[in-house]
Amino acid sequence: MQNIIRRFVRDNRGNFTIMGAGCMVLVLGCAALGVDVGSIYADRRKSQSAADLAAIVAASNLGNATAAAAATVTQNGYPANALISVVSGSYTPDAALSPQARFVTPATGTANAARVTLKTQTPLYFARMFTGGSSHFDITSTATAASTALASFAIGSRLVALNGGLLNAILGGMLGTTLSLSAMDYQALITARVDAFDFLSALATRLNLTGVTYSDVLNSNIKLPDIVAAMLTAQQAANGASSATTALQNVSLAVAGLATRIAASGLIDAGPYADMTVGTKPKVGVSVSVFDLLSAAGALANGSNQIAASVNLGLPGIAAVSLTATVGEHPQGTSWIAVGAQGASVHTAQTRVLLTIRLLGSGSVSAVNLPVYIEVASGTATLDAISCGRPDIAKSDVTLGVTPGIVDAWIGNVSAADMTNFTVKPNPGAAILVNLGAVTVTGRAHAGMGNTTPTSVAFSYSDILAQTKRTVTTTNFTTSLTGSLLGDLALKVNVGPLGLPIPGLGGAVTGIIGGATASIDQVLASVLATLGVGVGQADVWVSGIRCDGAVLVN
Repeated sequence: MQNIIRRFVRDNRGNFTIMGAGCMVLVLGCAALGVDVGSIYADRRKSQSAADLAAIVAASNLGNATAAAAATVTQNGYPANALISVVSGSYTPDAALSPQARFVTPATGTANAARVTLKTQTPLYFARMFTGGSSHFDITSTATAASTALASFAIGSRLVALNGGLLNAILGGMLGTTLSLSAMDYQALITARVDAFDFLSALATRLNLTGVTYSDVLNSNIKLPDIVAAMLTAQQAANGASSATTALQNVSLAVAGLATRIAASGLIDAGPYADMTVGTKPKVGVSVSVFDLLSAAGALANGSNQIAASVNLGLPGIAAVSLTATVGEHPQGTSWIAVGAQGASVHTAQTRVLLTIRLLGSGSVSAVNLPVYIEVASGTATLDAISCGRPDIAKSDVTLGVTPGIVDAWIGNVSAADMTNFTVKPNPGAAILVNLGAVTVTGRAHAGMGNTTPTSVAFSYSDILAQTKRTVTTTNFTTSLTGSLLGDLALKVNVGPLGLPIPGLGGAVTGIIGGATASIDQVLASVLATLGVGVGQADVWVSGIRCDGAVLVN
């Protein structure tokens, strides 16, 4: 028996057969498992493709996202209950944010993205021994897609009527030089339009900046002559030689020796295109009037310097008008034209005007000196909504929320120091309106108007193409500013020790001022319009809209 056992141990015939049989079991097991694993990976790709398509469709139809995603899921061969969730939210394409932080739900404002979660099952054939006998494997797929909705819009110049002399005095004063353009020159500048990004590219070339972004240009403090020269280059490229070219050449010569610098970011907010390389044109158009660009540059260049000029409009009842004005800077970090999504905003600059109006009198009162001080606070326009009419872009529209600057007006003794101190509102005392030596008439009045609730203004696609300007007026502005001031005017007749009372003097002064109300209103309107602001009004327009189809963002 022992011999038999020893022979069996020493006998190695058939070893490979035994080993082969064992390996075959292992190979067959791996092959069986490979079939199931391969099936899982194939189904995962299919499920992810369905989730991607559902997310794109949902983001393209955010108003009916769940139904749109469910239809896509069923069309791809999955049951409706495979769709676990459809969540709308806000997607911010900011490289500084982690990928997980770029999609936020609920949306901040109007949703621009959708996240879809899909749960499907893959049958198992050979791998049940590893899953506790389960006959299927669950696959969860998630996809996020976002749509692009951007608009370019502006708030600013409300120039209605042209007065070359007044424009030369005010715009020249803001730029810090002397201008001698005609009304036709200004009309040419208003009509000529340039693309804001062409202007920034020309500015970069002027500054010898290469390989930089628009943000680099906008964050630079640039000399005013370079700003005007870049406008001229952009205008010539867009419109060729024209009357606007000649007018800009004259302005360029007038500012050539100035060392004034301005922050280009106060002119234009490039929004999501700020990090694009200079020379790259974004899809959304940002067309601006050369005059609007020039006047905005003038407002920034002016800072808190005073503009002094005489105003001669030839109006009845007015002998002479002298103007002192200061244009404050835009609120920090804002501009007058912007490209952005919902929530972007633009602002006008705070403006202060002191008009000393000499009115023609009669009888014992040969003249009345009427100092009228007006302060127009910064107006604001915010991009409230963009409706993309996919697939028909012509059905798109943009809605702005507009708040005109609050107006504070006085008849009183406003000093030069009051004009430049933007941290404190003036509270002037009574001003001398009539000085007859021993007898004087003083007066003081105050009027304020404005509303803090934004007015919703809609722009159709045709309005955007035409760049139609719309004027928003404060809701409680029902009478002329002059009429409001006169309604509050308190006169006082002062008789000195050697003076004699003059019967009816106060009434005569009131009558002279009241008779010139229309002319005073016209002076105020002309001066403010030339400065780019209105009494309780703001002009806004939309210059471009971009509505791209939804794309995957994860």
